[in-house]
Amino acid sequence: MPYVTSADGTEIFYKDWGSGQPVVFSHGWPLNADAWDNQMRLVADRGFRAIAHDRRGHGRSGQSWEGNEMNTYADDLAGLLDRLDLREAVLVGHSTGGGEVTRYIGRHGTSRVAKAVLLGAVPPLMLKNDANPDGLPIEVFDGIRAGVEADRSQFYKDLAVPFYGYNRPGAKVSQGVIDAFWLWSMQVGVKGALDCIRAFSETDFTEDLKRFDVPTLIAHGDDDQIVPLVASALASVELVKGATLKVYEGGPHGLAGDFEREFNDDLLCFLTQ
Repeated sequence: MPYVTSADGTEIFYKDWGSGQPVVFSHGWPLNADAWDNQMRLVADRGFRAIAHDRRGHGRSGQSWEGNEMNTYADDLAGLLDRLDLREAVLVGHSTGGGEVTRYIGRHGTSRVAKAVLLGAVPPLMLKNDANPDGLPIEVFDGIRAGVEADRSQFYKDLAVPFYGYNRPGAKVSQGVIDAFWLWSMQVGVKGALDCIRAFSETDFTEDLKRFDVPTLIAHGDDDQIVPLVASALASVELVKGATLKVYEGGPHGLAGDFEREFNDDLLCFLTQ
């Protein structure tokens, strides 16, 4: 399997499909690169080079004790782009992966980047504080930590339901999607999983968003129960110059069903415009 080695020796797994302009996908917590398989095949079939990596601590990447925070995640992404010598790349990040993409641009700029997509992304800040009254209280994230520590297998099975909006009236529930979510989530080392909760909830990406200078699509479901729209996409679009905002009516956090199909169409349109 292909790996790149980070500065601290952690091996980062990645998959690399097709050829053409690179589209680099960063996944959400607690998943891995496989969550992007449908989009990778979609863009590779249309003449793009699709690349996705497992964040450290997740999936097939190394489970380092240290480095499970946004600066290192962004540096790992930079190492991947540098190692593969990717240019004019389109960076696509979902949820925590959107934070990773945002911190990458904040730390490393856009010399290798042509466009960016933030989907259901955690920036600018998830945690509620005096300056961010629309964020979520710390008790929400303490509850996530408690669930992972107490019985992470059951917690991930339960989390999949609101993640994909399957708790909404009339939702078309796919047990297969829930099972895949659980399978990917169980590949996260518990130390990396717990550290990443702090990373995605407490990192302030405000200054990183101000450094964006490439065309950016900010996409978000208005029924996202994991990363609320108001404190994320609606705030981010005010910070990224010239960003395009797409809000999906009734859209959940996770990509599935009609929401996934609509996003796929928008992604292809953004890539080719």
